[in-house]
Amino acid sequence: MADRRRVNGPASGTTPPVYAQPITGLQNPGRLRTRAPNQIRKIFLKTGLTPSASGSAYLELEPSSGTTSGSEYLSNRSSSLKLTCTVHGPRPLPRSAPFTPQLLLSTHIKFAPFASRQRRGYVRDSSERDLAVHLETALRGMLITERWPKSGVDVIITILEGEVDCGNDNTGALNIGEPSQSKGLAMMSILSGCITVASAAIVDAGIDCVDFVTGGVAATVRQPATGKKKTTPIADSGEPEATARMLMDPCPAEHTNLGGACVLSYLQSRDEVTEIWVKGDTFGEIDRDASDHAAIDALMDRAVDAAVAARLVLVEAVKESTEIKLQKRSLESQLR
Repeated sequence: MADRRRVNGPASGTTPPVYAQPITGLQNPGRLRTRAPNQIRKIFLKTGLTPSASGSAYLELEPSSGTTSGSEYLSNRSSSLKLTCTVHGPRPLPRSAPFTPQLLLSTHIKFAPFASRQRRGYVRDSSERDLAVHLETALRGMLITERWPKSGVDVIITILEGEVDCGNDNTGALNIGEPSQSKGLAMMSILSGCITVASAAIVDAGIDCVDFVTGGVAATVRQPATGKKKTTPIADSGEPEATARMLMDPCPAEHTNLGGACVLSYLQSRDEVTEIWVKGDTFGEIDRDASDHAAIDALMDRAVDAAVAARLVLVEAVKESTEIKLQKRSLESQLR
């Protein structure tokens, strides 16, 4: 007599699937950058896509289109970034909340389960909470919080597709034991996109701001020494005799020998940096005689240039959405 309280296995035996071993030389070696060092990737930005929210925006970066470093590979490891942002508020705080003379900003960043090659969980991890803290600091500098006392606004960002570090299948790229020196660049690139898309959504919500805030990323890439004596200054980091060069908007899937990286949020009209995150070692990479502060300043200048370039796309997207809103209001007034 069969036991009804127990889940029995299959009547016949089963064998686990056996996959073919990767062939040496056919593994995807990643892609090589074909863009100029001072050229960023193309950005698609659209606002007003979520009618139920006070403001919304969608940002997408073009996938890496560089050439592969090998003639044969098994899979395409191109990296892309797709973000969606919704803003809810400003709305009054609950009666039980203490009085605050300024606007209370709350940020929330979450990876979609399908955002990376390794499936993400439904509960936020430490990397997502860290990104939210950086985003809150970056956005606080653009808001005029004194005009919204005892009010709150929620900025929610969902990462539909995240950047992938070269040689790493996890978008977070913070695993211990990863030999790649580009570890963590994907998170910095994601933060830069989050800053830009959140700024567009806040403007779409009609919240008072001092200026657009945009994110920019720059990094140094080590190059093999040529044996020639370095004679060019820091600004001419693209010369062949340099041991490293600076790149704007580096794609994580295209580089494996990164030395240092910098992401920041920039207010162009005020010439202010509201948030900065520097990772890696930049001392002596561009100029052996330069100090550590000079190397970081040069890296920050490149990140500011990337933020200024992204601001052009943000301004055009806001202009386009504003024209559409004005046309809708004119039509509604005519129908009345």
